[in-house]
Amino acid sequence: MSNGDDELHRPGEIVSTSCIYECDCGEHHEYSTDVKGHRFPPLHDACTGTGWKLKAPSHPNP
Repeated sequence: MSNGDDELHRPGEIVSTSCIYECDCGEHHEYSTDVKGHRFPPLHDACTGTGWKLKAPSHPNP
C-alpha cells in the first residue's frame, strides 16, 4: 500500500495487499478480510461510508 493506512479503496477495486479492512464511515462496524487480486466488496446498505481503509495486516509478523 503506497500511501499507508490512510489510503481509501473503493468497492470493486482490485485488492493490492491481503489485509483486514474496515469501512470509512467511522462506526467501526463493517470489516472485510480481502485477498490480493480479489475485488473489494460493496459496503453494507446501511453504511454511510464510501470505501475501505486498512484496519490490520491479515498475517502480522510475530
